[in-house]
Amino acid sequence: MIYLDNAATTKPCEEACAAVMQGLEMFGNPSSLHSLGFRAEKLISSARESIARSVGASPEEVFFTSCATESNNTAIFGAANSVGRHKKKIVTTTVEHPSVAVCCDRLEERGFDVVRIAPDANGIISAESIVSAVDDNTCLVTTMLVNNETGRVLPIEKAFSAIKKKFPRVLTHCDCVQGYLKLKIKFPKLFADMISVSAHKIHGPKGIGALIVKKGVHIPPYICGGGQEKGLRSGTESVPLICGFGAAVDRYSADISERYQKVSQLRTHLAHHCENTPGVYLYSDGDCSPYVSIIAVEGLKSEVLLHFLEEREVYVSSGSACSKGKKSAVIREFKIPQEHRDCVLRISFDSSNTLADVDSLFEFIKDAQKSLCKIK
Repeated sequence: MIYLDNAATTKPCEEACAAVMQGLEMFGNPSSLHSLGFRAEKLISSARESIARSVGASPEEVFFTSCATESNNTAIFGAANSVGRHKKKIVTTTVEHPSVAVCCDRLEERGFDVVRIAPDANGIISAESIVSAVDDNTCLVTTMLVNNETGRVLPIEKAFSAIKKKFPRVLTHCDCVQGYLKLKIKFPKLFADMISVSAHKIHGPKGIGALIVKKGVHIPPYICGGGQEKGLRSGTESVPLICGFGAAVDRYSADISERYQKVSQLRTHLAHHCENTPGVYLYSDGDCSPYVSIIAVEGLKSEVLLHFLEEREVYVSSGSACSKGKKSAVIREFKIPQEHRDCVLRISFDSSNTLADVDSLFEFIKDAQKSLCKIK
C-alpha cells in the first residue's frame, strides 16, 4: 500500500494507540472528586501541557474539542456573539475549509458583513489584501494557515501582526490544521487570538481537537452544560482520545525540521516527475507546504484516475475529503485552468513516504494514460 492522502487523515502512530488504551483503562470521570477521577484528570493535564508546549502556549490556553470543525465553529460564533454584538464585519478568504466558510455564510445570513479575500491572478493572497479589508467595524478576521487542497501557505503572521497594530480589539483566528507540527508554529508569534488544531492530521485519533485561546480573550461557549474545559466546552472529556492526542504531539513535536526537509525532497521528486511526464501539471509551487501538492493529469477525470490508482493500492484524493466528492471552488479560486479542474489529484505526503512511493505513483499514472486516454 502507498498512502498519499495524509491531508485527509494520517495513520495513528503506535504511541497514540497505546495512549488511547491507557485512557480507556483509566475509566474514571475526570470531573469526579475521587482518586479515579483525579488520575483521569492528570492524564488530561499531561496532554494539555504537551499541546501547549508544542506551540509556545500555556496549558490554561488549551481547550479540548471534538475536532477542528468544532474548534472553528466555537471561535467564529464565539467572536460573533461577543465582539460581534457591536461590530458586524468579518474578514475571511474564498479558500477556507468548509468549517470556516459555512460559519461565515450563516453569520452573513444573520446580518454580518462578510468580506472574502480572493487570490490574485497568480493565485496569491497577500497580507496587504487581508489587512486592507479590516476597519473599525470589524469583529473577526478568520483565515487558514495552510490550504488543505493546494498547500498554499498564507501570510498569517504578517497580516495578523499588522491588524493587531492598527485594530488591537479585532479578534484574529487561524485554522492551523494543515500546518500544525508540519510547520513551526508559535502561538505568540502568530498574533492570533485563537488557533484550531486536530489530532487525526498528526497521527493521533479521530474525534479530538483543540482550540487554543489567548489568555485574556473571552468568548461565550458554543456547547453549554456541566462547565468542563473552564466552561468553554461542556461535556465529559474523552480521556482516551485526549491521551492519544497528547502522545502524538509528544512523538512529532521534536523533529519538525527534519520531517519538513524529508518531505521537501519528496515534493522536489514529485515536481521532477511532473516536468518529465507529458500531460501532467503541478499546481503547487515553492510557496506551498511540501506536505500538500495538487497535480492535474490531462485527459483523465479525477475520480476515474483515483479509482484506477486505488485498484493498485495507491491512495490519493481528488480534493478535500470534507467535500465528499463535490467539485471544489477552491481549485477555481487558485486559478487552476478550467480545462484541468476536473483532472486534479491531491498528493499529500507524510515523512514515512519514500522517493520510491513517488516513482510508483507516476508509473501507475503513465499506465493510466496509456490505457485510459491513449497518451503515449
